[in-house]
Amino acid sequence: MHRSIYLSICLFSLVSSVHVFAEVNTDVENESLKTPLRTKISAKAQQLQTQLKVDASAAQAEEVKDPFQPLNRKIYQFNDAIDRTVVRPIAVQYVEKVPQDVRGSYTNFRNNLGEPWNVVNQLIQGRPTRAAKSLGRFTINTLTTLGLADPARRLGLSHEDERFGTTLGYYGVASGPYIMLPFLGPSSVRGVIGTAVDSQTRPQKYLLEDEDGLYWTDQFWRAIDNRSEILDVEGVLTGDRYAQIRDIYLQRTNYAIAEKKGTEQDTLFLEDDFEEDSSEDIPFDENNIESSEEDL
Repeated sequence: MHRSIYLSICLFSLVSSVHVFAEVNTDVENESLKTPLRTKISAKAQQLQTQLKVDASAAQAEEVKDPFQPLNRKIYQFNDAIDRTVVRPIAVQYVEKVPQDVRGSYTNFRNNLGEPWNVVNQLIQGRPTRAAKSLGRFTINTLTTLGLADPARRLGLSHEDERFGTTLGYYGVASGPYIMLPFLGPSSVRGVIGTAVDSQTRPQKYLLEDEDGLYWTDQFWRAIDNRSEILDVEGVLTGDRYAQIRDIYLQRTNYAIAEKKGTEQDTLFLEDDFEEDSSEDIPFDENNIESSEEDL
């Protein structure tokens, strides 16, 4: 039940973020409406339809990729305040007090739990060879270390994070405009749809179904662990941090899709600087440069 409530909150955030509210009511089709109002509503609907069809990229004009920027910036400020006062300080202490080996084991364990879903996405994408490697990683790491270490990497079986939103993009589904979600951070219409699907595939959802305390503890430390991984690189964000976070998110999302298609081009952002784990694990603005929303 608690996961369903959380998913509902996420979807409500999407609706509020894209401004699909207030202007249109249930009486739109009523013949008593005056023609000017009907025309106005029709124009707004066409405008919204056009905005939702955009395939956002960092190179586009702001009014194209980020038509809801005024609201997005307000949500970013809210997220940033939470990050500065709560999340980042805890992440700093986490790095200082918890040994690297322990933090690394926790990250490996989380990644390993996600491998079966990676396999499913890779099969949907028509990449059976890559799916076989991910299945091999899961089998080797689980049987040898319960996923706490990554011996499969030494055998040439590297990790490739997958999300359903990326799979949709692989088949040409447009991203829709950029959206900043409360708590969850950077996303898009396609990203939120993908997150809703991804949230139903987490083993924790079923293993901790009746353990609310353990479930939310896992979600909390997932966010802290991911936040800690970018403490060393957050200094590259200067000036208009909102715009930089947005463009990094769009750049990385489009690169991930192009990479799977084999059509990727040179990118300004190094793979190691913004490691794909979650992205969509880190629930607060700049923390969620990769992809926000995996914490449902």
